[in-house]
Amino acid sequence: MALISLENISFRYRRQQVIQQLDLELDDGGVLALLGPNGSGKTTLLKLMLGILHPHGGTVRLDGQDIRRIPAKERARRLAYVPQVHREAFGYRVFDVVLMGRMPHAGFLGRYGAEDRRLTDEALERMGISHLSERPYTEISGGERQMTLIARALAQGARVLVLDEPTNGLDYGNQQRLLDRLMALKQDHYTCLFTTHHPDHARRVADRVVMLQQGAILRDGSPAETVTPANVATLYGLESCTEHHHTQGEHLCCP
Repeated sequence: MALISLENISFRYRRQQVIQQLDLELDDGGVLALLGPNGSGKTTLLKLMLGILHPHGGTVRLDGQDIRRIPAKERARRLAYVPQVHREAFGYRVFDVVLMGRMPHAGFLGRYGAEDRRLTDEALERMGISHLSERPYTEISGGERQMTLIARALAQGARVLVLDEPTNGLDYGNQQRLLDRLMALKQDHYTCLFTTHHPDHARRVADRVVMLQQGAILRDGSPAETVTPANVATLYGLESCTEHHHTQGEHLCCP
């Protein structure tokens, strides 16, 4: 049984059709990249998988159960969502932002206990940002904010992480550091699903790549099968090439 399955899914915003009769399954383990240009339906598809949006046709299932029948608190214990980098209106400590990930497990009146705080410390350490614990979230860099949001997702306790363009707005160094963290999470047996419009990011990190074009699946397979010059040209209208990375042995897609 698939961990998450989308069965004949259709969705529209008012009269604009965004997803049309799409089928997709996500198995337990590994990293799946949703690759496509802006407006291809990537974020909408994530929100359908999470139960944030509901399809106008078809069914989304989590472990075989219609996701609409699963209470929000239970969904949050199984699926953790990492949005694109954003700035909080208030200067919460980084520790407190990560601690908020424990909300689905909080006791009476939403109080946090010693175990919640221990798991928060553990998530901060796993993401390498323990030194930021007392810093205001509003005063750290974009890369540090994104690491904080991933730490919050880890503290949430879910084994499935859903990340919406996690490298968006980050400089090259922070992009590479974040991709390294995703690869480490894969080694720790987390299931990760992330959206991106960077073919090289999908090829570097993912075990499977789904290429989206105008709300439909263009290609679905391994990075070597999908992220090819021909497919990238179809998806983006740009010529590209592949080359062998001299230190990491990676094949990168180059515009």
